[in-house]
Amino acid sequence: MEIVYANPAYLFLLLLLIPLIGWYIYKLRKMQATFKMSSSFAFEKAPSSIRVYMRHLPFALRIIALALLIIVLARPQSVNTSDTSNSEGIDIVMALDVSSTMLAQDFSPTRLEASKKVAAEFINDRPNDRIGLVIFGSESFTQCPLTTDHRILLNLLNEVKFGLIEDGTAIGLGLANAVNRLKDSKSKSRVVILLTDGSNNSGQIAPLTAAELAASYNIRVYTIGVGSRGNSTASIMTPYGMQSVTVSGEFDERTLTEIASITQGTYFRATDNTSLMEIYDEIDQMEKSHISVNTVTRRKELYMPFALLALALVGFELILRRTWLRNIP
Repeated sequence: MEIVYANPAYLFLLLLLIPLIGWYIYKLRKMQATFKMSSSFAFEKAPSSIRVYMRHLPFALRIIALALLIIVLARPQSVNTSDTSNSEGIDIVMALDVSSTMLAQDFSPTRLEASKKVAAEFINDRPNDRIGLVIFGSESFTQCPLTTDHRILLNLLNEVKFGLIEDGTAIGLGLANAVNRLKDSKSKSRVVILLTDGSNNSGQIAPLTAAELAASYNIRVYTIGVGSRGNSTASIMTPYGMQSVTVSGEFDERTLTEIASITQGTYFRATDNTSLMEIYDEIDQMEKSHISVNTVTRRKELYMPFALLALALVGFELILRRTWLRNIP
């Protein structure tokens, strides 16, 4: 609940009470200054009655009543606001290449780690969507099924590393696995984000066959090819220890472009960390969740207690002035 004022400008009238109080103090001192007696010796030890201490009470009551009336004019209100959200999320499966070439260091620190970092930021920016994770090398498996528990998803994404699957690049198998996770989804929008840096050299399913399968289920595929234009190096653990190998920046862009075209998606080329982040930002903008929010606001007038209290104070002041605190000329 929140307290607001329908006419807040009236509250500035409270400033007028300051000169009223100043005028009262000035008038009181002036009256004391002009009151003359031949001698006050006889009254020095006379006790002060309670009426002396209470003589300013009527003025105080009048000031408080005026302040309350100004608050009444400002019309205080209690406001209760409730929001009803209806969100139409998007089901997204991220298919991530974990082959040895993803250890190339043309991205910082490697292509794989840069892809994981940007994917994590993408997940955090889409709290209303169900997101799953598929990884592929020479084979493919589901690292995380579709879920809205993004904390678990991020933990499983963090555990992705080279060596979980035998080395290779089965793009068709990875895409088919992602499609299998989405084909029974009831969401109106189903998307695969496939990221790789190689050419299909493993698996029993051709990439274009998997793309046609995705299209048959109205699943849109965004393909991302990662790799700088030129050669780079990658450090790979082998049975003979850590080996440094040369990784080419060339891969099968034509197939990735055709996959995107068949499924009404888009192909992107990322050559460094910055361009990779920009690609995910662009996909994020293209695939926005539909969220409708109905806001219900209830207002309740609160001025009545202030008005009644002001009326009571004015009545009490009048009674005091004409009875107990009456001034005798």
